[in-house]
Amino acid sequence: MKIADILQENLIIPALKATTKGEALDEMTRVLANVHPEIDLEELRRVLAEREQLGSTAIGGGIAIPHGKLPGLDRVLAAFGRSPSGIDFESVDGAPTRLFFLLVAPEDSSGMHLKALARISRLLKEESVRARLLTCNDSTELFRIMREEDTKR
Repeated sequence: MKIADILQENLIIPALKATTKGEALDEMTRVLANVHPEIDLEELRRVLAEREQLGSTAIGGGIAIPHGKLPGLDRVLAAFGRSPSGIDFESVDGAPTRLFFLLVAPEDSSGMHLKALARISRLLKEESVRARLLTCNDSTELFRIMREEDTKR
């Protein structure tokens, strides 16, 4: 599985307007549901909120990977958001979160869900990749960097 298999350029938000965790989740879920009308926006919000109650999906290093499973999907979908100033997402390291991958998988897809999480984690674990993503200008460049870096891994 490659990032380009689950993420489209029109699902990249180069500068989130959000200033809080809830606003960031809301902004990304709206973009994903607008592009994928098969997604029930309220159900997605509920699933993500339940997952965040178990513990923050901010994994440190300025990264969060909010994720959940929804009935009715036939594949894994993703949205990406970037917050230039950072958002308090209750990260394990206490640092502001700046890079967000929202991941949604079919309800019965443990394997696909885990592969997507692993792929995103592998891509973002490299500090040089994170730095490139934080300094580029627009969604086209963000998507190009992700595809380019993803082929190296």
